[in-house]
Order: sequence, then C-alpha cells, then structure tokens
Amino acid sequence: MKKRNFETKIITGLLTAGMILSLTACGSSSKDSYGISDLMDADYSVVSNEAADSEVSAESGFGMTEGYDSAENTQDTGNTVPEESADTAVADRKLIKTVNMDVETREYDKLLSAVENKVAELGGYIESLDAYNGSTYYSYRSTRNANLTIRIPKDRLEEFQNTVSELGNVTSRSENVQDVTLTYVDLQSHRDALRTEQERLLRLLEQAESVEDIITIEQRLSDVRYQLESMESQLRSYDNRVDYSTVYLYIDEVEVYTPVEEETVWERISTGFVDSLKNIGEGLKEAAIWFVIHIPYLVIWAIVIAVIVLILKKIKKRTKRIRTEEQKKFAEAEAKMQKTLQSTEVTENRKEQEK
Repeated sequence: MKKRNFETKIITGLLTAGMILSLTACGSSSKDSYGISDLMDADYSVVSNEAADSEVSAESGFGMTEGYDSAENTQDTGNTVPEESADTAVADRKLIKTVNMDVETREYDKLLSAVENKVAELGGYIESLDAYNGSTYYSYRSTRNANLTIRIPKDRLEEFQNTVSELGNVTSRSENVQDVTLTYVDLQSHRDALRTEQERLLRLLEQAESVEDIITIEQRLSDVRYQLESMESQLRSYDNRVDYSTVYLYIDEVEVYTPVEEETVWERISTGFVDSLKNIGEGLKEAAIWFVIHIPYLVIWAIVIAVIVLILKKIKKRTKRIRTEEQKKFAEAEAKMQKTLQSTEVTENRKEQEK
C-alpha cells in the first residue's frame, strides 16, 4: 500500500511540474501544444487515483487484519488488529436502528401524553402522528388508537423503550439494524476527492487566460459542485438516520390487557365465562342505546304502519259492505223470482179448476 502511495506521489510531482511548465508556456503563447484542458485531464486523473487509494484505505481500516511496517514491508498475515483498534472500528460503524412496538393501555390519554413528554425529554421528536378517537354507533368494542413515528437519539433508545414498557402492555416488539458503514465511507471518499478537484479547478481558473479555458473550467467546476452537494446531502441524511433511531409505535386502548403468559385451563374457563357475561351486558346496553337513538325513525315507521293498517281496514270494510249489498240484492231477486213462479203456478191451478 505504501509503495503504491509512494509511486502515486512521484507521478503527482511529475504532473505538478508539467502543470507549472504548461502554465508558463500558456502564458507566453496561446498556441502552445499544452493547454488548460490537458492540465485538467491530468489533474482529474490524479484526483481519481487519490480517491481510489482513499477507498482502499477506508475499506482496509474496517476489515483488514494485516499491517505494514515503516520499511514498507508487510507484516506477518497471522497478526490481527489490536483490541483497541477493533473497538474503535466497531464504535465508528454507521448503524441505522428501526424499532416497531405495539402497546396496549387502559389509560390512552395518559400514555400518549407521557410518550410525548418522554420524547421531548430525551431530545427526540415526533415525525408523524395519526390518531383515531374511536367514535362509532355500530360497535361497543371500538376504542381509540394512535400510530406514531418517533425519532430518538441512538444513545437514549433503550431508555425510551423501557419507559414505554413500564407505562403499557407491550404485545409486540421488533428491532432491525442496518449497517451502512461501507456506503458511508465510500461517499466520504468521493466527497473528499471532489473537494480536492474543486480546489485545483479554482486554482486553474485563477491562472486561465483564454475565454475557452475559462468556460471549460467553469463547466467542470459546476459539475463538481453539483456532485459535491449531492453527496453531502446523502451524508447528512445518513447522519440523521444513524444519530436518531426510528420507532414506529402503535398505541391501542383496551379494557383488558392481552395476557403475556399462557393461561391455565381454569383461567381460560373463568376468563371466557366472565367475557361472555360482559358481552351479554354490553349487548343489552347497546340494544337500549340503539333503541333510544332510533326512536325518531321508529315513530315514523309506526305512523306509516298505522296508516297502512287503517287503509287496509277501510278497504276491507268497504269490500265487505259491497259484498253484503250484492248478496242482499241477489236474495231479493231470487225471492222475487220465486214469488213470480208461485203466482204463475196459482194462476195455472185456477184455470185448471175453472175448466
């Protein structure tokens, strides 16, 4: 590694000398064979070599087990990194921690307020909060709940989890750790290389004389600054995610806590029986509440049904009267016919007697 750095330094020195000579020649004649563009290419190649060396050095710092002595000879490959160096490497690792917690509580307002106060006390902040107040007419089991996304300093994460566990009944908890050390070091190496290139471009810009060279340098300088800002933004984002762990907290209001330990047979029977009685009582209560709430609808339906019944009765009564009148008319007609038949028979009998 050191031998390679030594060769790189020699090449850098030669290129720097060539750059000085080229700048001198450029100042004396604009038609010289070496210009600003050639120097930029040489300068960029040096920066790229330095970036590659820095990446190798960074990776070696986190994963190598071999060392190098002052005489540029490698040490025995069986030697390992000292314990202090290993501890330092672990401490410098970039770890992003994410925690998911589901918590039950009988005192919803108290727990939510305590969580907010604890977050402020630990120096964190609530990134998002989605709360539901449980208002509904259709289920007596509807309760309040809240979803929170919380950012907590990584050194205070365990303290926050312990506080939440003491205030409520934790039914579920999971933790995820993402190691972004290599990505972070790679971004740092590129950023440092871009900063070096930016400084050299600024020096070249001060020494440039032709408009063409100035435009070329400014274009490259603009690209370098854009890439540099992008990488610094990514590094800041990683720093924030590393320094502040993310906690996804779900708070659910309940009447009875979910048992953490497995219940015995008798406990299951007694708990089930009590729950059944509670369900019956809650059902009767909800039925009464439903009845009172829907009284206006029930009154309207009662009136409508009563009107329909009266109309049907009236129709039935009228139909019965009409049928009775028809039967009466039919009986009168039949009686009249019989009377006529009888009169006819009497007349015929008289005529026969007279004969």
